[in-house]
Amino acid sequence: MSLQEYRRRRRFAVTPEPRGGKTRARTRACAFVVHKHRASQLHYDFRLEWKGVLLSWAVPKGPSLDPSVKRFAVQTEDHPIEYARFEGVIPEGEYGGGTVMVWDAGTWTPEVPDVDAALRKGELKCTLHGKKLRGSWVLVRTRARPGTRSDRPTWLLIKHRDAAASTEDIVTTAPRSVLSGRLLAEIAWQEGGNVEKAAGGDPAAEIEKLIANPKLVRRRRTRKPSVWHSNRAG
Repeated sequence: MSLQEYRRRRRFAVTPEPRGGKTRARTRACAFVVHKHRASQLHYDFRLEWKGVLLSWAVPKGPSLDPSVKRFAVQTEDHPIEYARFEGVIPEGEYGGGTVMVWDAGTWTPEVPDVDAALRKGELKCTLHGKKLRGSWVLVRTRARPGTRSDRPTWLLIKHRDAAASTEDIVTTAPRSVLSGRLLAEIAWQEGGNVEKAAGGDPAAEIEKLIANPKLVRRRRTRKPSVWHSNRAG
């Protein structure tokens, strides 16, 4: 596990994303985070802390609480632990340019005795302890979709049947950041991003509320650029 590819893709003099490299005190609980990312296309980045980095998968449609729904996920480069608290705007023209939100955060525990072996096998079962995502989940490696040319491993993210399972469309009913309470459009507006582009990743009803009552935006305005700092775990 290495941050070499992560760093190779980014110009840290330009992007506010963390370079990484800080050590983290060992705790029993590992962090997990789901970023909602409006880049060239809207997607969600599902990240699990393991051995000093965040293992990462891009999930185009976002997680589903419905066990009958299998979400396609593409494994991406490992990210630094500090990325778990990154929320802001990546400048256009940079890798992943667009608006990033911490959509969910918490901790996770493996349901397997050997995580590394499970990853090699291609079936990682885990329990999430988040604000939006909870209970038992599984990541299952699968064959690449026909017609795709990506050399990145492809997986399925699936919710197990338990008390936390639901047919609720959580990405629509809970669209705001768990750190700052903002929509993508608000993050972009407050931090110099492309508001129109970001708003395309928010539910239309939420944008209509902001248009009808602009004071909702002004009350959340912040002068801190690019990165939302929080002392919460995640």
